[in-house]
Amino acid sequence: MAKVAKKPLRKNLIKELDTVFSQFIRLRYAKNEIAECVTCGKKDHWKKLQAGHFMSRANYSTRWDEDNCQVQCMGCNVFKQGEQYKYSLYLGNKLSEELYIKSKQIVKFADVELIDMIDYYKQQVNVLLKFS
Repeated sequence: MAKVAKKPLRKNLIKELDTVFSQFIRLRYAKNEIAECVTCGKKDHWKKLQAGHFMSRANYSTRWDEDNCQVQCMGCNVFKQGEQYKYSLYLGNKLSEELYIKSKQIVKFADVELIDMIDYYKQQVNVLLKFS
């Protein structure tokens, strides 16, 4: 009897999407593999920096929103809780407000949507790695 492929667990899809999305965020503005923290200006190799979220990752409506995520160093993103005020200055009032409103929306992505986003961001990362 042939084995039926198991459906990937939702938590594994979310973890994989988080990983590839983070790579994309950190690579998209990197020049010669160096990226800059949007809140303090620290420059480092993109692999040593993080994808900081303006509105918390707990909000699925903005968790993988490219406007909601920017490069941050660990100091700003973790130890200074994201430096949200400085982050909002970087984004500007209009975008900060739009992201705040969007973050309050209830969104549930279907597994197929998560898979599509994983595929999309894998392609984007591969393109960016070729040019970094």
